[in-house]
Amino acid sequence: MSKVVLIVNPYSSGVTRSRVADVTAAIARRAEVVVRQTEQKGHATELAREAVQDADAVIVFSGDGTYNEAVNGASGDVPFGFLPGGGASVFPRALGLPRDPVVAAVQALDALLAGRTTSISLGKVNGRRFCFSAGIGFDAEAVRRIDSRGRDRDGRRAGNLTFAATVIGIVFEKRLRMPPQLEIDDFGRAAFVFVANGRPYTYMGAVPVNVAGRADFAGGLDFVAPRVVTPGLVPRLAFRGFQGRLDGDPGVLTGHDLDAFHVRCDVATPLQADGEDLGDVIEASFSAERDALAVLV
Repeated sequence: MSKVVLIVNPYSSGVTRSRVADVTAAIARRAEVVVRQTEQKGHATELAREAVQDADAVIVFSGDGTYNEAVNGASGDVPFGFLPGGGASVFPRALGLPRDPVVAAVQALDALLAGRTTSISLGKVNGRRFCFSAGIGFDAEAVRRIDSRGRDRDGRRAGNLTFAATVIGIVFEKRLRMPPQLEIDDFGRAAFVFVANGRPYTYMGAVPVNVAGRADFAGGLDFVAPRVVTPGLVPRLAFRGFQGRLDGDPGVLTGHDLDAFHVRCDVATPLQADGEDLGDVIEASFSAERDALAVLV
């Protein structure tokens, strides 16, 4: 019988005791399952690193931040499954998994027992892996502001509506103006940069926000970086960015299917990966780890 280690973040917004019990039961019907709960920030990396030593698969039931931690403990030999347990759960949705974690668990187990996996690339920034997105400047600042709000009594972060309101607040706080503040080597100067390992970049509720319309989990990294933001440019950038149609826009630097690129900031600037604040950076080295992870889809 196959052995599955189920890593659970009990503080993710969509994770409850009853859902954990239902997911565990669904897996246990057809495989041996060992449940490990995260206890602190960074714990999922340690749990994943331990799990790959003797498990046939690792399944993570959490939100995007814990997926990020888990893949940083992954090896290429053991397949991973990802169950939606966060407010957005961008990664499993982008991989085509259903929003119901029990249904997603059944599909992941079906894939494991059938030997059906898909190999995807992972991004890396300054040595830290990421699943689907990273950014310097604008979106990283939004992530930091969300984190500064703290968590509710159950230890959960603010949801999608709060994040959307925070993004809009930053735009208007800056009076719709963002000058160049970083340099992407061999490409030019920009106001901020979005880096995509796949698409969509994120979701606004049920609606995908593509940003980098050609990004693909099977390939290298893509980036989108507006040269400058002004009041007159905001509507066009927002509309085309939402649809992933910024390639070819004269006001935007773009890169597609890249193995690596380097960013230098004028001043220390926030960096995020998969919605996790990685602190301020002066420089950031991005690279693609091709065929880094086997996923159960």
